[in-house]
Amino acid sequence: MGVRIKSTGISRDTDTLSIVELSGRAARRAMEQGGVEPGQVGVLINAGIFRDNNTVEPAVSALIQKAAGIGLDYVKEDPRSFSFDLMNAGSGVLNAVQVAQAVLATGSAEHVLIVSGDTHPSMARPAGDSEFPYATSGAALLLEHTDEDEGFGRVHTVAGKGGPVVESYVDVAQMGDKGRGLMTVDRVPDFEGRLLSVATDAARKALADTGIDLSTTALISSTPTRGFGERLAGELGLAAGAVFSPDLSQGDPHTAALPLAYDAAVRSEALAAYSHVLFVAAGGGPTAAAVLYRLPAPVGAAA
Repeated sequence: MGVRIKSTGISRDTDTLSIVELSGRAARRAMEQGGVEPGQVGVLINAGIFRDNNTVEPAVSALIQKAAGIGLDYVKEDPRSFSFDLMNAGSGVLNAVQVAQAVLATGSAEHVLIVSGDTHPSMARPAGDSEFPYATSGAALLLEHTDEDEGFGRVHTVAGKGGPVVESYVDVAQMGDKGRGLMTVDRVPDFEGRLLSVATDAARKALADTGIDLSTTALISSTPTRGFGERLAGELGLAAGAVFSPDLSQGDPHTAALPLAYDAAVRSEALAAYSHVLFVAAGGGPTAAAVLYRLPAPVGAAA
């Protein structure tokens, strides 16, 4: 028994660049796809980093919760729900999975909804560039407890040595009264290599002693650079064809990369040949997280 993905939802709509609206739409689509009412979601976790107008307060998760239509009634008998932000660069979604596992294990929530995604704080730039490499998008994973032998295993985390490889900040002294719409992103020259190192370490911990067949294991990773997933696959002995990535035409989806890639792979039925998915994410610190996900058996398959 464990925790599995019941459904996904994405939003790369072009009529808005608000991450609150895009994440709210992704959350609603995940609930619709999973046949779940808002009152059945006990916890919403937002793993996004870059938000509308560099909002600090209130918690962006509360704004997304409202946009998703979750917990808006206050009658005494109504189901209770709450939300919070969990920010850890590209690893945030897997950290949120770890929290969701603990929540669902207690039976205190029927479903946990993880939302992620980023936008330029000016809400005027949908595509990444050399100064701000992140594409605007929203994504959601709806999780539930299962008694079946499927779902997420243990989430493994690794913290690298040295200083941060990617830093994002608002330089108040330089930006003056335009700070709400600007963001500085600095990356050290060898940032990809250092992220690859911690990602490989975390992935190997997730694979250790599992005895699974790597030929039937797919890889979905964060996408700090094009080809990062393929380079990680090479380090792990996985085939390049087993790597599934999100659409990178607009830049790095950052915190939404994992759910976007998983949603696309499921919709295209590309995971039919695999028994497991290895999710790996890395960013910032540098830090990384990895978890092995056992896919549900195909309908009609022998036990």
